[in-house]
Amino acid sequence: MTPLTQIRQKLFLKDELVSQIADWKVKGEKIVFTNGCFDIIHPGHIDYLAKAAGLGDRLIIGVNTDESVQKLKGSNRPIQNQDSRTFILSALEFASAVVLFDEDTPAELLAVLKPDILVKGADYTIDQIAGAETVIKSGGSVVLLPYLKGFSTSGIERKIKGT
Repeated sequence: MTPLTQIRQKLFLKDELVSQIADWKVKGEKIVFTNGCFDIIHPGHIDYLAKAAGLGDRLIIGVNTDESVQKLKGSNRPIQNQDSRTFILSALEFASAVVLFDEDTPAELLAVLKPDILVKGADYTIDQIAGAETVIKSGGSVVLLPYLKGFSTSGIERKIKGT
């Protein structure tokens, strides 16, 4: 199998991913989920995602669609379109699956995927995390990971613009 084929096989539609997760769970694998816009991948993203992957056997990355990013971040975002962002994330060795979601939050996606662990940044509290209650009620847990200081897509955007 070519490297490009391996990357493309990590890109899932929601219904396909539900089936894949069922297969992984039958094998006893622990499913970890995190999400974000991941507009310009930087060391902070890689650090966070690698730590999330280390919490289980399979890392699923939920990615906001272009329309969703615009609602959350403004009309000048995303800088990279959803196909570019999901392709880059799928190339990460420790990513098992990448899936788009169009809502403002991944709550609906989490309700059907039912991961064992939901991971978010430590700048949140559990009560602020969309879908946390659903994950906990289905027997899962929520883990908060610290961000690597000094890295943000907004900071990169400001640097490029010279502001």
